[in-house]
Amino acid sequence: METALVLGAGGITGIAWHLGLLTGLRDAGVDLTTADLIVGTSAGSVAGTVVAGGIDLADARHLEARTGAADPPIHPDWARGSQAYAALTDETRDRASIRAEVGALARAADVIGEEPYLTMLARRLPVPDWPARPLLITAVDADSGDPVVWDRSCGVPLDRAVAASCAVPCVFPTVTIDGSRYMDGGVRSGTNADLAAEAARIVVLAPLAPVRMHGAPAAEMDALRRKSKVALIAPDDTVLAALGPNVFDAARWEPAIDAAITQGARVAPEVAAVWHS
Repeated sequence: METALVLGAGGITGIAWHLGLLTGLRDAGVDLTTADLIVGTSAGSVAGTVVAGGIDLADARHLEARTGAADPPIHPDWARGSQAYAALTDETRDRASIRAEVGALARAADVIGEEPYLTMLARRLPVPDWPARPLLITAVDADSGDPVVWDRSCGVPLDRAVAASCAVPCVFPTVTIDGSRYMDGGVRSGTNADLAAEAARIVVLAPLAPVRMHGAPAAEMDALRRKSKVALIAPDDTVLAALGPNVFDAARWEPAIDAAITQGARVAPEVAAVWHS
C-alpha cells in the first residue's frame, strides 16, 4: 500500500476543518482524496465517507447547511461528561480501564434518544452505502471497552458505523449494533493512525491534536515514522480561532471551512513532501 489518509475526531467543526483543509490542499496541487486507504474516526468518519464516496469537495461544503437545521436539540450529560473527559486525559492509567470506565458513563448518560441521533447522522452522509474504495471506520464497544474497526465487508450498515464512530460519550447515545453498544472511536485514539501503518506514505489530519489524551498524535506518529513517511497536520492558531471552543457549534461551519482552506494552501509544501515523495 502506497498512501493512506487518516482523518481524526473533532465534532462538527472538525468535519468542516477536514473538508476545508482537503480543499485547500487540492487547490494547491496536493490531492489527498486519491489515497489508497482512508481511516476515519468520529468526525473523520463523516469526512472519510465524503472522500471515499467520491463526493466533490465543493458540494460537501454545503453538507451542514442542508442538514443541520433539522437536527433535534442535544442535551449533553455534563456531569458524566466531565468524568469521562477526566478519565481520557489521565495519563497515569492504562487505556483498557479508561475505555471501560468511559463506556459505563456513556451507557448511563442522560442524552437524546438513539433513533433521533441515528436520523441526525444519516442526514449528514452523502452516500447511503459503503463506498467501493477502502475505508476503515473506528469505534469502541461501550460494554467491553474493546476497539472495533469496520469496513465494507463487515455487514454493518454504513450509517450505523458512522453514527457509532461519532457517538461522543455523554453527548450522544451509544449505538446498538447486533446487540452490542458502541461509542466514539476517539475514545481509543483521536486518530487511530496505527491502522494505516502498512502504508508507505501517510498524512494524518488531527483536529484535536492540541488536546492531550491517551493515544496522542505525537506518540502515534513516532511509531509510524519507524517505517513510513508521515505528515501530521493540526489546526493552527488562526484556524483554532475560527473553530471556536465548542466543537458542536454548527454556526462555526463556514468560518471553519474558510480558515481551513487557507491553512491547506499554507501547509501544502509540507504535505507534498510526503505525499509526492
